[in-house]
Amino acid sequence: MRTHGWSGAAPASDEEAISRILDAASKAIDARGADFSIADVARTLGVTRQTVYRYFPSTDALLVAAAVRAADDFANRVEAHLRGITDPVEAVTEGIATALEWLPKDKHLGLLIVPGRPNPHTESVTGDVALDFAHSMVRRFDVDWAGLGYTDKELDELAEHLLRIIQSFVTDPGRPPRTGVALRDYLRRWVGSAVRPVRQPSG
Repeated sequence: MRTHGWSGAAPASDEEAISRILDAASKAIDARGADFSIADVARTLGVTRQTVYRYFPSTDALLVAAAVRAADDFANRVEAHLRGITDPVEAVTEGIATALEWLPKDKHLGLLIVPGRPNPHTESVTGDVALDFAHSMVRRFDVDWAGLGYTDKELDELAEHLLRIIQSFVTDPGRPPRTGVALRDYLRRWVGSAVRPVRQPSG
């Protein structure tokens, strides 16, 4: 790791350098969304663009890394919010509703969830990240999926289904948009049917 630059306070390790670059990228995303650049991040850190490129080969790579970190923090907060909800219908209902209520305040996750990124390669990569986020969320629910008869493949499909629902609401929230109790009643009625036990207990 080179020690010059960094506004006179060089990081002690590559890990610290990466963390500081991601912090700067997060601030740039908050300010400019996906229109931020490596130059913006380098300027904030007091380093050259080449220094940032040493850790992230492109703006897209940095965007995805920042979004992954934000997704993990978002999933942790959702997990804490849903802790203790063991009914699958209620967990999925509250999980989707919470995501829809919190997403507008999170520009990082918006870049992952909203389809139509201008760069097809980035859209493909962030699409994979969004699916990983959905898989993580479903498995963090306090629901005994195995006891309800769900296999790993079925959980993956459920995660994809929930992500598609979230994306559709983000793209078109409705006229007028459903919020609060009305949103949860709708999700409970129409999405809840997808998370009933897939196999009835024997005997």
